[in-house]
Amino acid sequence: YDFISARIGIQPFNADFRGFLSLDANLGVRLLGNFNNNHYQYNLAFFDNLEKDTRSEFNTFSRRDQQFFIANLYREDLIWRGFTNLFSIAYLRDSGDLRFDENDFLVRPTAFGDAVENELNVVYLGWASNGHIGRLNISHQLYLAFGEDRDNPFTGEKVDIFGYLAALELSVDFDWLRPKISFFYSSGDGDPTDDNARGFDVLIDKPNFAGGGFSYWQRQGFRLLSTGLNQRESLIPNLRSSKIEGQPNFVNPGLLLLNAGLDVEVTPKLRTFVNLNYLRFNETSPLELFLQQPDIDNSIGVDASLGVFYRPFLNNNVIVIAGVAAFEPLDGFKDILTESTLFQGFINLVLTY
Repeated sequence: YDFISARIGIQPFNADFRGFLSLDANLGVRLLGNFNNNHYQYNLAFFDNLEKDTRSEFNTFSRRDQQFFIANLYREDLIWRGFTNLFSIAYLRDSGDLRFDENDFLVRPTAFGDAVENELNVVYLGWASNGHIGRLNISHQLYLAFGEDRDNPFTGEKVDIFGYLAALELSVDFDWLRPKISFFYSSGDGDPTDDNARGFDVLIDKPNFAGGGFSYWQRQGFRLLSTGLNQRESLIPNLRSSKIEGQPNFVNPGLLLLNAGLDVEVTPKLRTFVNLNYLRFNETSPLELFLQQPDIDNSIGVDASLGVFYRPFLNNNVIVIAGVAAFEPLDGFKDILTESTLFQGFINLVLTY
């Protein structure tokens, strides 16, 4: 049966299949439904976002004065059976008011350059797919962002935003094995002092892509002086002060990522994920201006990870998630941070009753 429904209040919402644009639980109103025997599903959602707690990342009771609107349409079995496409348009307004986090660090506006309050108005156009054509599994995402930043910290004046993101994952199933290759690209800004912002940035992302939270680059994030190179659980090197409290920044280096991976269904209870990523800056001019350091190389590093997902009772009441990863810096990362190989290991226990 076709249906239409409305939800009001704090609610989780994922803007796309892989969590590239916005994956959050916040205060909003959402109209959702389907039609034509569930071949179409749709969402109309408006979020008046709340401030986040610095340490827990939970919502507080304070309004942030940041609004996010999105309308999307899912079409199942488009051309091929089992191939779902998603078309979306979203609008972000961020007032950029003054904000110190709970550790008394300035997070809005960004604490470098022309550190004054600035308002963002950005429109996102998106097209995504997730499914299969025959034996070939396909997942892709395209986003185009355009709008204006009223007072960008790099330029000290209004800049016009025009950035884009492209991601593609291809895989084939061989019984209990799924080898895959992936590609990710977010545009960078080649001239951070002009009146055009050519980088791409998002709201609050958590991409399930190229190893996701098992990879060192995405899980850890890296700090640079008063801001971050990239944020924890994010792919894009956006030079923003904070993922949950700072503003999106479209004057950034951008990223090229190439991935090869293997998903292994060891048993119905146990799955493992092996991924190898090569990462590279698309543009280094924003980094060179921010760090006052010339001739930074474009290469970032190689990221290898192994992840485990274990459900001992064949349900989601108890889940064990564990992983190890190593990050080998290349010339560009050595220029700005460290030459040492970096390692991580973690284990999470999720209990649901």
